[in-house]
Amino acid sequence: MAEAPDPGVDIEALENEGDIAADYIEGLLDIADFDGDIDMDVEGDRALVSVVGATLDELIGDNGEVLEALQELTRLAVHRATGERSRLMLDIGGYREGRRKVLAEVGAEAAAKVKKTGEVYPLEPMTPFERKVVHDAVAQAGLRSESEGEEPHRYVVVHPAE
Repeated sequence: MAEAPDPGVDIEALENEGDIAADYIEGLLDIADFDGDIDMDVEGDRALVSVVGATLDELIGDNGEVLEALQELTRLAVHRATGERSRLMLDIGGYREGRRKVLAEVGAEAAAKVKKTGEVYPLEPMTPFERKVVHDAVAQAGLRSESEGEEPHRYVVVHPAE
């Protein structure tokens, strides 16, 4: 489900990023001999490229580690082609969409716990994507959250309302 883009967002540039990323991912899939269809979209202020297919677990890896690495490589390919830093998001086999639902629930549950106890509540370390989803869920519950720590051990801390 795509969000309505900001009026200040350059949709054409984001679509171009998506095209570059799709070509790059398609090349990787061909080299690795993986089957997959590529969908492109613009979600908010970033391009979204999704790969769907039957044999993609190897491209996701444990806890999405391979997916994260592929996303960074794809962002570098876009940067090399455009000269601009990309915030492109890559999803493979619906992994990120599934994680988004689980993490929104984690954020809502953490917010409920903080509302009940009134105490600060730290969560486990997460990727930047995962932290963003949790921050959004906490904000939707009317509380504040911050990221603390250093990568790859950066985590979300949920704070009670002031």
